[in-house]
Amino acid sequence: MKTYTEKQGQYLAFIYYYGKIHGYPPSEAELQQYFRVSPPSVHQMILTLEDHGLIERTPGQARSIRLLIPREELPDLV
Repeated sequence: MKTYTEKQGQYLAFIYYYGKIHGYPPSEAELQQYFRVSPPSVHQMILTLEDHGLIERTPGQARSIRLLIPREELPDLV
């Protein structure tokens, strides 16, 4: 059952695939570049995903985004 919006799903998919390719999660700057949005927009999305229990982060640690939902529940990245 999908518990996120289409846009949130794209962020989750990007986080998943970026980690799969690079071996570590993306930075907020990399999310900003990929989605072509402002730094505050990316940060707000990260906070929203965290509030919805879709990701977790370690405070004060860079590149600490961790998905909390299985790959099967993620959309394809478009």
